[in-house]
Amino acid sequence: MQLEFSGEVWQWRGPAPYYFVTVPEDESQALHDVAHVSYGWGMIPVTACLGGTEWTTSLWPKDGGYVVPLKDAVRRAEDVQEGDTVSVGLDVRVDD
Repeated sequence: MQLEFSGEVWQWRGPAPYYFVTVPEDESQALHDVAHVSYGWGMIPVTACLGGTEWTTSLWPKDGGYVVPLKDAVRRAEDVQEGDTVSVGLDVRVDD
């Protein structure tokens, strides 16, 4: 399953700062409907793409939807800051 969407980069200010993009509601519902493979706390393994950078990660469940964690290396490579609106592509590994 492949998805593409835009969203704003936001920061969770925990013990170490983490940056995320929230998957929109419609796309989150589509993920919930088909992504039966998950591990640890409902995370869904994906290959993500932002600009010219591709990486493997897992979607985190949050507030009934999902968020995409942005690694520091990805943010640096694509010059992405908190508050920027970015386009994210996801290749979701789905078991049939």
